[in-house]
Amino acid sequence: MKVYVDLIILLNFYLDFLLLMTTSITLKRNVTIKRVILGTLVGSISIIFLFWSINNIMLFIFKIIIAISMNIITFKYKDLKYTLNNLGYFYMISIILGGFLYYLNLEFSYTHIGMIFINKGISVNAIFLIIISPLILYIYYRQAKKFKTNFNLIYEINICLKNKKTLNLKGFLDTGNVLVDPITNKPIILIQKGIIDEEKENIYYVPFNSLNNNNLLKCFKPNYVVINEKKFKNYLIGISDKKFHLDGVECILNNKLMEELK
Repeated sequence: MKVYVDLIILLNFYLDFLLLMTTSITLKRNVTIKRVILGTLVGSISIIFLFWSINNIMLFIFKIIIAISMNIITFKYKDLKYTLNNLGYFYMISIILGGFLYYLNLEFSYTHIGMIFINKGISVNAIFLIIISPLILYIYYRQAKKFKTNFNLIYEINICLKNKKTLNLKGFLDTGNVLVDPITNKPIILIQKGIIDEEKENIYYVPFNSLNNNNLLKCFKPNYVVINEKKFKNYLIGISDKKFHLDGVECILNNKLMEELK
């Protein structure tokens, strides 16, 4: 079997460079390309062990040492937590990329009849890896960024009603929710219809504008609202007829809370 060492080294360098760059962008490390290249060169050293007889335990230890060295050279050493965070993301991104490439290789290389897999004699080649790897990492970065943004805006909220019953909900802090009762000047937190028994609350209607149309929103005054162990009494609860298309979110917090929760 022919082994093209130069091709293996170049491909390994390319993938290590992508992994370090994705780690840097995801964690906003803002390191220079020069440092990323230096870290990648250290990773390329591992290629020489393909030709050495070494047991699995030693190979595993060596790979960890190489990964740590790559991250320290690329991102520098500031403290243990900083370095472990870099290393953790580096490995997580490596696993995601490796898993996707392995899955794609199976899809292209094998067909199956029931639980029997048959090799087609096709494999994912270097050109395909070069093209698809940045796309996979870009999708990961976008999804990670979206998740992080949404996660930072999600809060556990407890709404204490007049009958002493407490609602435990997941709330999303939406900068677009600037609803305020024009009479009492109290901000409004929105919950989905059906969460409470409206007949047991003192419901009244608050006018608001929606797409240049005047509408009325059902509202009630709770005893208090607790978010991040802070108690708020100057808020109204509005009942939305529309469902919130956010994973697991049951209420939309008011924009005013952005300052008060800091």
